[in-house]
Amino acid sequence: MGDERTGEVRPLVAVVDDDDAARVSLTRLLDISGFTASGFDSGAAFLDAPEAAAVRCVVTDLQMPGLTGLDLQQALTARGIVVPMVFVTGFGTVSSSVQAMRDGAVDFLEKPADPGALLDAVERAVARGASLQAKAEVSADVQRRLDLLTGRERQVFAGVVQGLANKQIAAQLGIALKTVKVHRGRVMQKMEAQSVADLVRFAEALGV
Repeated sequence: MGDERTGEVRPLVAVVDDDDAARVSLTRLLDISGFTASGFDSGAAFLDAPEAAAVRCVVTDLQMPGLTGLDLQQALTARGIVVPMVFVTGFGTVSSSVQAMRDGAVDFLEKPADPGALLDAVERAVARGASLQAKAEVSADVQRRLDLLTGRERQVFAGVVQGLANKQIAAQLGIALKTVKVHRGRVMQKMEAQSVADLVRFAEALGV
């Protein structure tokens, strides 16, 4: 969402809370603090919303009818939606907070949350979300290139990023040195790499 006055993109934050007053209060606070906030009265309503995959942070109550805040966190993970979450609740427990933080929550605040503490948590969550999104985009691009490689080219790619010399790769795969060089050239071309360092960086982006 953009700010018409400045032209800046305002991060989209979802507020999920079955308490109408709390939800409206939080969305207003976020709106006047530089964010674009959308309120949802349940976890299910948020999951069904088109913007669910576009939010940069979710501020959610813990105890709600239907899906709890922890249920929502797990549902998003199951859908492959990686979004930092801030829990705000009047019914928090140590075990709940530990579980939430273990699963990637940025903060766990008690109601009524201090506005300054809440905004600080949301800002940290948005920053983390932007970083995660950037990494996801890089990984997707690298995966697209990797998918272009043949099985043999992937084997050569693996050998190169492990630091093996062409002769070692040839011996390991039982193929001619000349063949390794040909495959290596194709790997560099398809992966759009200028150096071995690029290939290593791509492998790290994919976690291989």
